Amino acid sequence: MSLFTALLAGLVFGLGLLLSGMASPAKVLGFLDLAGAWDPSLALVMLGAISVGLIAFGVAGRRSRSLLDLPMQLPSQRSIDRRLIGGSVLFGIGWGLAGFCPGPALVALGTGSGPALVFVGAMLVGMKGVDWLERRRSPSP
Repeated sequence: MSLFTALLAGLVFGLGLLLSGMASPAKVLGFLDLAGAWDPSLALVMLGAISVGLIAFGVAGRRSRSLLDLPMQLPSQRSIDRRLIGGSVLFGIGWGLAGFCPGPALVALGTGSGPALVFVGAMLVGMKGVDWLERRRSPSP
């Protein structure tokens, strides 16, 4: 049941990205173009998502089990460190250069977008690279 629920949530998320136009790099780059023809629509989508997320995390924080009766797994890390800041900077640079972040890139990949294929490929290489660096940094016993 949890796999079906995850699939359903992913489909709703992807459909929302497609309907709002947020799977289009041009839309994202229009939002990031503060000196040109700025498109504020992404800010409205973000505000809507943040509002829903605040409510959902508020409810989830008071529960020990999910609606599917699974253990609630919320992030416990709350500190801001160099790794978080560095990752955020790299994420922002990639977002600004490509107009994609991971969710919309996967949605666009599903539509057959060539640029999304390049982005997702680069994202996977980057994820493997970080994994490799982490294993070198702290070898397991």
